[in-house]
Amino acid sequence: MAGGRDGIRTAFRVRVLVDMNLSPRWAVFLRARGIEAEHWNSLGAANAEDEVLFRHAIAGKWVVLTNDLDFGTILAHTRSGKPSVVQMRTGDLRPEACGDALARALRQCEAELASGAIVTLLPGKARVRKLPL
Repeated sequence: MAGGRDGIRTAFRVRVLVDMNLSPRWAVFLRARGIEAEHWNSLGAANAEDEVLFRHAIAGKWVVLTNDLDFGTILAHTRSGKPSVVQMRTGDLRPEACGDALARALRQCEAELASGAIVTLLPGKARVRKLPL
């Protein structure tokens, strides 16, 4: 649940699509924290091009969670406002190492992600850039 106006709790509405370059454990970790999440391997071909995942994310209103910088490049070239992307730029990509920081960043940046943004998760902080770039 995310905070709403006047302290009323509202449903967390960000859906996370975990890219192939991250462990499927990320989807399990996020779901255990009340965040809808699926790993790409449960939705599409493991060898699919980034553009396929990109189009699927737009159609399904997913936020892409990735360690890959290619999605930012695609967004810059297309000047698209969707999908939102969260880039993991931490040294240790295990959910046990940085999962709580990711869950906090997703909740804190929910409005930006819902409207179109790139969130870069760095050690100790998250940086937000609104889309289109």
